[in-house]
Amino acid sequence: MSGRESMREWFIVYLKGMFMGAADAVPGVSGGTIALITGIYERLIAAITALDPGVLRYLPRVHRRTERAELRAALVAMDVPFLLALGAGIATALVTVAQVMTYAFETYPGLVAALFFGLIAASAIVLYDHVSLDTPRRVAVAVFGFVLAFALSGPEVSNSMPNSPLFVLVAGSIAIAGMILPGISGAFFLYVLGQYEFLTGTLTEFTDGLVGLASGGSLEVLIEPGIVILAFGAGALVGLFSIAYAIRWALANYREATLTFLVSLMVGALRLPATEVINNTPVATPTAIGSVLAVAAVGGALVLLVDRYTADIDFS
Repeated sequence: MSGRESMREWFIVYLKGMFMGAADAVPGVSGGTIALITGIYERLIAAITALDPGVLRYLPRVHRRTERAELRAALVAMDVPFLLALGAGIATALVTVAQVMTYAFETYPGLVAALFFGLIAASAIVLYDHVSLDTPRRVAVAVFGFVLAFALSGPEVSNSMPNSPLFVLVAGSIAIAGMILPGISGAFFLYVLGQYEFLTGTLTEFTDGLVGLASGGSLEVLIEPGIVILAFGAGALVGLFSIAYAIRWALANYREATLTFLVSLMVGALRLPATEVINNTPVATPTAIGSVLAVAAVGGALVLLVDRYTADIDFS
């Protein structure tokens, strides 16, 4: 493979990462689903499960040529270059979408909520075929999932969730499961836990601070948002090797019950965007109602469009 061809391949991986990041940035389609569509899901999971902290033993002697060669070989064997290229694409999309969503939350909060309603509702519809209510236990799982999400998605609960680094760490560990597993979006969990708007705003604040730093700004403006981002990243690492594995195990061994629970969460969580739409649409004029319905329809259509190209995907 020539250098040019190699760079082209890495650029394609980067673009696929951008598509994954764009999906992960809104509570609808999962980045894992996009990975399936683009044909890199198996490689992604293999690379993640191949990560070995033992490679750090090379770092103290990295100044030696032989140790650098061994370190490079170990990283290539774990497919770390692939993860870096993919991660760069995901990060680019997350930053870009965060900028857009921060502006949208400030300017069109009702329409943003309508978009999220359409995305979440359509996602529940797409996964409904995988729901099974043929046993009392699965019915109980569905009821529990719905009640749990309905209770958490009440504005009085969601808006009262703390934005502390510790809670962000917990939210990150939960969200990462949705970000890499097909079927449910990581941003959905952040939205229900009341962290979505806070984190998109924090990411925007951090990137704006970086831009300002390059033009002579203060480093202090990066400290507070930087701590939040580090907390989320730490939580994502914890979840990557714990919660994500647990959900994969549950899907492999209790597929119907797990998907029933996840879909019930989505349906129960529709309370939050519905309430936000009502609260931010004080005057129910035909134009306002039409705009809300149109935006919700667009969100639903996006999910259904993705589902059209994933009809043969087995979410187990």
